[in-house]
Amino acid sequence: MMKKNFCPFCGKKLITKFVEDRNRLFCKSCDTPIYENPVPATAIVAVDGKKRLLLVKRSVPPKTGMWCLPGGFLELGESPEQGALRELKEETGLSGTIQSLLGVISSNSPRYNTVLLVGYLVNNYTGTLIAGDDASDASYFNPEELPKIAFSSHKDFINMYYSSF
Repeated sequence: MMKKNFCPFCGKKLITKFVEDRNRLFCKSCDTPIYENPVPATAIVAVDGKKRLLLVKRSVPPKTGMWCLPGGFLELGESPEQGALRELKEETGLSGTIQSLLGVISSNSPRYNTVLLVGYLVNNYTGTLIAGDDASDASYFNPEELPKIAFSSHKDFINMYYSSF
């Protein structure tokens, strides 16, 4: 994981200081602790009328070439629901409506330390399926024929969906 060395506010060198019961990055110039928080992301479980799961094939690191749920990082100013539907559209060409929250999972990441994923079920969607953005392919899979899934958090959301029957 990459470490922050300079204050995002004033650009001065950061130190480590014991603040609020833990060691944190701290800017002596601003007299400010630098809070590091999980990176928020979403994942979409979308199924068709045959209960087949929609997956996308990653065209970017990490795990290029592996299959995962449509999803990605939230942008500033958008809700998790908005971000999830944006990612669905960008990666698959489909527009949808969120039916329900599947769950929230914290996942370790070598680059971001911790990613906080919000999983949603979308089963009412329209459009033509086409891979886009950071997906090289998009396809439906029968539950018993799923490829190896890139991220354990995505496997967890898939299991949450299929165990709800």
